Amino acid sequence: MLGRAGSTALLMGNEAVARGFLEAGGGFAAGYPGTPSTEVIETLADVAKEVGIYVEWSSNEKVAVEAAYGASLAGARSMATMKHVGLNVAADALMSIAYTGVRGGMLVFVANDPSMWSSQNEQDDRYYGLISYVPVLTPSDPQEAKDLTVLGLDLSEKFSHPFIMVSTTRVSHARGPVVLGSMRPPRTGGKFERARGLTLVPGVAREQREKLVSKWEDIRKTFNGLGQFNRVEGDGDVAIVSDGIAYSHVKEVLSEVGDVKAKLVKLSAPLPFPKGFMLDALSGVRRVLVVEELEPVVEGQLKQALAEERLQLEVHGKDLVGLVGELTLDRVRRAVRRFLGIPYEESKLYNVDLQVPPRPPTFCPGCPHRATFYALRRAVNRRRVKAIYSGDIGCYSLGLYEPFREQDIIIEMGGSIGTANGLARAAREQVPIAIIGDSTFFHAGIPGLVNAIYNRAPMLLLVLDNRTTAMTGEQPDPGSGVTAMGDEAPVISIEAIARGVGVEKVVTFDPFDIEGATNALADAIDYVVSERRPAVAVARRACALEAVRKARKQKIQVPLYQVVEDKCTACGICYNAFSCPAILVKDDKKAWIDPSLCTGCGVCAEICPYKAIVKVVQEGKGWGEVWM
Repeated sequence: MLGRAGSTALLMGNEAVARGFLEAGGGFAAGYPGTPSTEVIETLADVAKEVGIYVEWSSNEKVAVEAAYGASLAGARSMATMKHVGLNVAADALMSIAYTGVRGGMLVFVANDPSMWSSQNEQDDRYYGLISYVPVLTPSDPQEAKDLTVLGLDLSEKFSHPFIMVSTTRVSHARGPVVLGSMRPPRTGGKFERARGLTLVPGVAREQREKLVSKWEDIRKTFNGLGQFNRVEGDGDVAIVSDGIAYSHVKEVLSEVGDVKAKLVKLSAPLPFPKGFMLDALSGVRRVLVVEELEPVVEGQLKQALAEERLQLEVHGKDLVGLVGELTLDRVRRAVRRFLGIPYEESKLYNVDLQVPPRPPTFCPGCPHRATFYALRRAVNRRRVKAIYSGDIGCYSLGLYEPFREQDIIIEMGGSIGTANGLARAAREQVPIAIIGDSTFFHAGIPGLVNAIYNRAPMLLLVLDNRTTAMTGEQPDPGSGVTAMGDEAPVISIEAIARGVGVEKVVTFDPFDIEGATNALADAIDYVVSERRPAVAVARRACALEAVRKARKQKIQVPLYQVVEDKCTACGICYNAFSCPAILVKDDKKAWIDPSLCTGCGVCAEICPYKAIVKVVQEGKGWGEVWM
């Protein structure tokens, strides 16, 4: 990451963005974890103290953008990072920042997730550039990811305007050779000075709106002349226009086709649409194919430009490429060959008669969430209530699957609590149970809880606190007690927040104590049903992966459990009802614990009605502490 200028490094796309930030003299970076964007902040945090910059995990993406903006106003070069849906959260801030402008260069890095490999939707964040008047850059490989980060921060400062860089999974998580540039001294801040344009009351906002539109056209002129990034390759009377990862696919397909007379028009800066460059590039062209991932952003802008100039070109795009899912080489190959009139044969796939065992998504061995869902089901059954499980985004989303089926709704970060507010009023014969993680609670859950107290919504909020943002790779959150840069931080108490906003019934339990957890949850449900008010339950145990990692690092003996075969009755509670993946089923239906998977949580021994599971290796000193 800190290699010398002129050398070549093999970098992931997100690592290349981090390097570009350092080369541009970046001094302040903030973000919220979210695949496929997370590694940018992680990479910068690893070197922050060494190079003298500030890096943070913010409580959510809106705060990250606002913090980067604030740093920019004091002269720092800044960046905010997030996945695509994070820009929905940050959009309110971004729209206004476009009006006020920035001082130090400011880049908003966003990673789209076409095909929803780790997301609840697929959306094209290039559209945010159009509706906010914020320029958009789209890298096609790790080298461009670095170079465009530098360009974005430089142009942002030149125009006193924020820039967006939109990556995708296949750019952010691809590795490639990156030629490193020199790292400028970091710009970490200076002095804030007042200015009228920063206070967006209506009178000022109207003035800034006119400046915004004028600035947009000035940036368009610059994009018309970005020869390195917006360029034409080849010649012919047909053209293929592409941006981002689509360019890499088209380039490969054209190399397969061979000697074809076609222009390849590459856009790395598609918005504001470089109309002058594009019209020049398409001079003498009869037909155009636009290849882009997700929405027809460039296609729509191109058709508008042609209509404005009354030019008659045959334009194809989504009619050949398709709208849904990420681009693959086969999809692009099919579209390009059809456009060029070259025969295309579908890839031949052969059916192989293999009996592959099903592998449904499941919690890790020892995950405290499994124990929480097990206890929740017992509490609901014990109280004989009809529960509605309003779920959220995190590892606990896996509660959707068998054997638990305790997620009826999953929409977005914090949506569990807001949705439960409405369910509490409309589904009066049922008990809404909002299920959310600690990081998601800090991110977007608190307003929903305040609403529940204010409007006295009879619902249970269950917070699964594993002390980290586990799903994206164990990043710290406000309840972890440590910052992105490894500094000690205050531990923000979920219970204190709940009581502070007026929750009268707050219970905390250890999910590995199944009976205690069941009783605590049943008590909270009783309160909701009898008092018709919200209650909060907090399940607290560290992520199993993190606990075992700490234990091994500290050389603490991990306990081990085994099944006493003579006592096992093959009842299946441990491997069916509890469904621990470390517990396997033998031919005689009796249980067997795989010692390579067991994390020593001990819950299986607690729930076995026949006491057929016993501890055979005792835990070392400090074992309990790594779980807290």
